[in-house]
Amino acid sequence: MAMGTRRKRRRQESLWIPVAELPSTAAHPFYQRLNALLDDAGFDGFVEDACRAFYAPTMGRPSLAPGIYFRLLLIGYFEGLDSERGIAWRAADSLAIRRFLRVGLDEAVADHSTISRTRRLIDVETHRAVFTWIQQRLVERGLMRGGPLGIDGTTLEANAALRSLVRRDTGETYQDFLTQLAHASGIETPTREDLAKIDKKRKKKGSNDDWTHPDDPDAAITKMKDGRTHLAHKAEHAVDLECGAIVAVTVQRADAGDTRTIQATVVMAAEQLEATVGLDAPSDLDVVTDKGYHSNEVVTDLAAIGVRTYISEPARGRRNWKGKAAAKRAVYANRRRIKGARGQALRRLRGERLERTFAHAYETGGMRRTHLRGHVNILKRLLVHAGGFNLGLVMRALIGVGTPRGLQGRLAALFAAARTSLAVRWHDETPPVGATGSLDVNGHRHDVLSWPTMNRREIVTCATGC
Repeated sequence: MAMGTRRKRRRQESLWIPVAELPSTAAHPFYQRLNALLDDAGFDGFVEDACRAFYAPTMGRPSLAPGIYFRLLLIGYFEGLDSERGIAWRAADSLAIRRFLRVGLDEAVADHSTISRTRRLIDVETHRAVFTWIQQRLVERGLMRGGPLGIDGTTLEANAALRSLVRRDTGETYQDFLTQLAHASGIETPTREDLAKIDKKRKKKGSNDDWTHPDDPDAAITKMKDGRTHLAHKAEHAVDLECGAIVAVTVQRADAGDTRTIQATVVMAAEQLEATVGLDAPSDLDVVTDKGYHSNEVVTDLAAIGVRTYISEPARGRRNWKGKAAAKRAVYANRRRIKGARGQALRRLRGERLERTFAHAYETGGMRRTHLRGHVNILKRLLVHAGGFNLGLVMRALIGVGTPRGLQGRLAALFAAARTSLAVRWHDETPPVGATGSLDVNGHRHDVLSWPTMNRREIVTCATGC
């Protein structure tokens, strides 16, 4: 029988395709359940009312519906996409995401320019209102009650290059500045090697007081987590240590110290808790941070408004408290709290649940490097990104997983457990549950650990996401 070959002629596509004949696919179980959650809580009606002032009735090109816009930004978190261009490509390519967005196969998905224009038009307070709305879903299910707050920050790589820096006083570029230094040292026509040698010998060459980026003045020169020097921004989280939810997120300059940025984050967290769980006063707050936030001013200011601090204290040696009675009382009270049993427990929770938010939002969530410029634009993305993380907590309570990829990992773990259980039952020498034993396979003894028996209902529930 001869092998069939494809004819080398151009395929003639049909001009008209009935909608009933368009291809369809089963919706992703995670996104299907997430849409049901948003619909039951009236998400689309809420965002349409909140964004009504930013839309003209009959003017301009067709707009992007608020419900679709915020769902697109949620896709950025759940799919780990850093850029709006990547979000648009993913939405246009995936039938399951089209269903989540409720965009028909005969409709075009919004491109990246439409997404970015919609983001610029809708103000940051509306994005914060969506973030608050998601927090209220946590409160309704009893997942968030306003527990102790853990606060920490991390750096986000800016969408700006160091070679594009300009001097604040003259506006000249870094290359021109080095060339002038070479001329002053007697080198008339400096090469790139000459400029590199001059730059290497200079001290304090990366000062934010002298240099700025013309297109992103909010970015600051700083050292990243991996040791590289880059233009970056600082994102600071306030996290509920009881449930792991992100209570507040702020974006600040990367060169600002922790002792200068904590006040804005505490104030924002108090406002969010007042809007969601009905926090009466900051005196109901417990704040847990690492030693980078410890200073006399921070501890005293927070104690003045009634906030109970659990801030790890660095080793400073013997202190001189002359004329600092208020600071002494605040520092000693903080020291007593962190050495107590509750303080030790809260510090362990901070290391576990606070760092987890950074891993989900910026590593797997794809926002370690931002493609946006300006703190306002970045904060809009981060608020919805953090809202996606909080929605993942609700979904984990409903179906056992908090991300679409979590279903794949859960299914693989179940199959691995089932294989191990079947291998143990296949042989008669099965040890008791939880105890180790050995199996004789092809004449060789292998150590095994028996697995508890799983009922079929649990497997079906976890696999389908229902």
